[in-house]
Amino acid sequence: MERVATKTDNPQFLERFQGKFKGILRWEQLSIFWDVLLQENDGEWYIYAVGEEPPQKTATRTELSNFIAEVDTLLRRDHDEDYCGIVYADNRENPSYIKIFDPNNLGLSCGSSSIKPLPGWIISRLAPTDLPNAIQQTGNRKRWWQKVFA
Repeated sequence: MERVATKTDNPQFLERFQGKFKGILRWEQLSIFWDVLLQENDGEWYIYAVGEEPPQKTATRTELSNFIAEVDTLLRRDHDEDYCGIVYADNRENPSYIKIFDPNNLGLSCGSSSIKPLPGWIISRLAPTDLPNAIQQTGNRKRWWQKVFA
């Protein structure tokens, strides 16, 4: 994917976004991971719903706790599998950047294709960049659509 600079471009956020992440594969691991995250909450986490306006301020302890409770419920309900595999962290023991994929928009998030969906949510210590505007998405569907009526 090719980067397109925007007025809200944060190169460090984008660089980390494209870095290496480890998946949290089991639901039990996710519960432990959330506990680690909440214990390390010092008020310096941004919660970003990708596609919405990036937050300008970090979340409070209560906001982070509420978000984790709600997103955990959503993931377990909508990702009806015996494994998790849709939450990724830069470091599972000491995270600073977390990608959470929407169970209803997984596409090929497992990495088996160069076309990957954006995560649904990101929890980060870095101020977020507007990802849909900063990362150029492929035009495959648009080209397909244009061929249909050519």
